[in-house]
Amino acid sequence: MIKSMTGYGSAKGAVEGLQITVELKSVNNRYLDVSVRLPRSFLFAEDAIKSAVQKHISRGKVDVFISVDSTDGGEMNVKVNEALLRGYLEALQHIAEEYKLPNDATALAVSRFPDVLTVEKKDLDADAISSGILEIAEHALEDFDAMRTREGAKLRDDVLARLETIDALVSTVERESPKTAAEYRARLEARMAEVLGSAGIDENRILAEAAIFADHIAVDEETVRLRSHMSQLKTMIDGSSPTGRKIDFLIQEFNREANTIGSKCQSSDIAHTVVDLKSEIEKIREQIQNIE
Repeated sequence: MIKSMTGYGSAKGAVEGLQITVELKSVNNRYLDVSVRLPRSFLFAEDAIKSAVQKHISRGKVDVFISVDSTDGGEMNVKVNEALLRGYLEALQHIAEEYKLPNDATALAVSRFPDVLTVEKKDLDADAISSGILEIAEHALEDFDAMRTREGAKLRDDVLARLETIDALVSTVERESPKTAAEYRARLEARMAEVLGSAGIDENRILAEAAIFADHIAVDEETVRLRSHMSQLKTMIDGSSPTGRKIDFLIQEFNREANTIGSKCQSSDIAHTVVDLKSEIEKIREQIQNIE
C-alpha cells in the first residue's frame, strides 16, 4: 500500500524521571531529509533517532521535535556538605560553651548556613535515555505511519479513478482513429472524381494513398503501450515498497505516448480527446508528487 509523504505523528513518555515528547511532521521532498531538534544536553541521542526515522521513511523532508520536561526536579540532586556542616556544629558548640549560651541549633537553622546544602544536576545515563527516547520515537513513528497510510489510500483511490478515465479516453481514440482513415479515403475519392471526371479513377492508387495515410496516423502501438503503463502503475500503487520515484518516471512515459498520439491525430475530435487525456495524466502527476 502506498503512503503519502506528508504526515504527522506524536507520542509521550517518561524516561529516567524526565517527561519526553516526540513529534514528527513531513512534507514532500525528492529525497529523504531528516532534521532532529532536541535540547543541547541530549544531542547524544540524535544519530540514533535519525537511524530510526530512516527505517520507516525513504523520501520526504522530515522534522523531528523532541522536548524534555524536567520541572518535577527528577534530574536534580540535593547534597549535604558533611565536612562543612560538622565545622559549623563544632563552632556553635564552642560558642555555647565559651560564652555560656544555649546551643539551640536545629536542622532547619543549620541548613541555611552558606554552602551546607548544594543542588547538583544528576548525571544523565546517556544509554538509558537514548533507549527510552527511541522507544517513544517508535510510537510516534507508528502514529505517523498510520496517518501517511490513510492519506496514501486516498491518493490511491484518486489515481485509480483517473486511470479509469484515461482508459475510457484511450478507447475513444482507438475507436475514432480508423474513422479518420476512412474519411480520408472518401475525401480522396471525391477529390479524384472531381478532378478526373469521366477519365476514371485508379482504385489501386486510392488504396495505396489511403494505406499510407492510415499507417501515418495509426496509434495502435501508442495505445497498447499506454495500457501497459496503466497496468504497471496499478501494480506499483498496490505494492508494499516505496514507489513514488518510479511512478514519477512512469508518468513521463504516459506523457510521451499521449504526445505522440496528439502529433499523429488528424481529427479535431481525437485532438479534443487527447487534450482530456493529457489533462488526466497531469492530474496523476500532481498527485504522485505526494507519494513516498
